[in-house]
Amino acid sequence: MAPYSGGGSSSDLAQPQFQRIALLIQYLGTDFWGWQRQRQGRTVQSVLEETIQSITGETVTVHCAGRTDSGVHAAGQVAHFDSVGPIPAQRWMKVLNGRLPNDLLVRASAPVPPDWHARFSATYRRYRYSFYTDPCPNLFLATQTWHYYQAPLDETAMLAALEPLVGQHDLSAFERAGSDRPHAWVELQAVQCQRRGPMLEVELQAKGFLYGMVRLLVGMLVRVGEGTLSLEAFEAIWRQQRRDLVKHSAPAKGLCLLRVGYPESPFPPGSWYNTQPLFVLPAGSHFGNSHSGNSRSGNS
Repeated sequence: MAPYSGGGSSSDLAQPQFQRIALLIQYLGTDFWGWQRQRQGRTVQSVLEETIQSITGETVTVHCAGRTDSGVHAAGQVAHFDSVGPIPAQRWMKVLNGRLPNDLLVRASAPVPPDWHARFSATYRRYRYSFYTDPCPNLFLATQTWHYYQAPLDETAMLAALEPLVGQHDLSAFERAGSDRPHAWVELQAVQCQRRGPMLEVELQAKGFLYGMVRLLVGMLVRVGEGTLSLEAFEAIWRQQRRDLVKHSAPAKGLCLLRVGYPESPFPPGSWYNTQPLFVLPAGSHFGNSHSGNSRSGNS
């Protein structure tokens, strides 16, 4: 495709020679090998960088707030890149969406100061893990939920297991091998476990997460919910850093990066705060109650 040729007024093109552009991004992770560029495999970062290069001819690096793994979705990922081209920051949403594939979308674009950073300026990331617990399969939920119907999941017990995690703790029990992080201390700011008929959602919020942490934690949390792991045993595993006892990782398809928080978001609140749709289904599950759910939350 030819580089972008304008389309705005002469005043639109009167931009600074250098500008930093923030992007609010959504993607379905099913056909992506995660966020980070790799030698082989289709990734969100590589698709964005190649698309920007096709528009302006620039070779750019797109930095994100949180590097998601293969198969993980994002409703409110945030990224930034630097450009010396003439396109105003606010127009990048429309320009990119005209060329991006159907499973990747820019919800908003905005100018940010040169020292603003999608990753380092963030104050929190919030993830949601979604379960579908009715034994009857549903095609429309298959790619974005863990269809878990083998045993009832007790959301009250799951929330009780999550609540002691709020605060600062060494959570190396929930860290996958291969991390380059110098320590495993995480300050969990908020937790939530909510059931709506056959749908159950777990949400975790922290400034930063360990590599693979959410899926490993949820994989063990399921054992609490089904009653095969006691609350005391679950807590002992992470307090004693017993990574050897954490043997189950939840499937990637149920996980979504829900939103990223900043002291002052560059985007309008309606565009980023809670943009993963919640499926509302009739309460007909063989398992599960109609509780509205509970949470323990900090600022979100």
